[in-house]
Amino acid sequence: MTLQRTALALVFSLVAPLAVAQAPASEFPLAATGFLNEELPRMEKAVAERDRDYFEQSMGRAMNFSEQWGFKVQANPALARYKSCTDAVSDYIVVGLCRLIPSGDICLPDLAPRFDSNVKRCRDMAAGR
Repeated sequence: MTLQRTALALVFSLVAPLAVAQAPASEFPLAATGFLNEELPRMEKAVAERDRDYFEQSMGRAMNFSEQWGFKVQANPALARYKSCTDAVSDYIVVGLCRLIPSGDICLPDLAPRFDSNVKRCRDMAAGR
């Protein structure tokens, strides 16, 4: 009986995420902008306070957000036209870490300007411009 319950729990855990209705892809820029509007001030504060713990917690929030929308872990082709938004959400932690530790290997000179550009384009899409 325990094996059956375990098997049912496993099947349910695989199927349950599919049963959750995902918002239409057209709402993604607004959701991404909202997510970034919450995270970026927190990131600024963490950088100013040299708080590395923020980035670990923020990674969890970013992974949850990306899983809700089906990018990063899996591909969501409906989000392809919103690449600047997916890139901004994916890159903000790296950008913050590079501000904290600028000598890191992944801290390329074009990273921050590209991130800023992606955030602006994403916000423009969210505003319907």
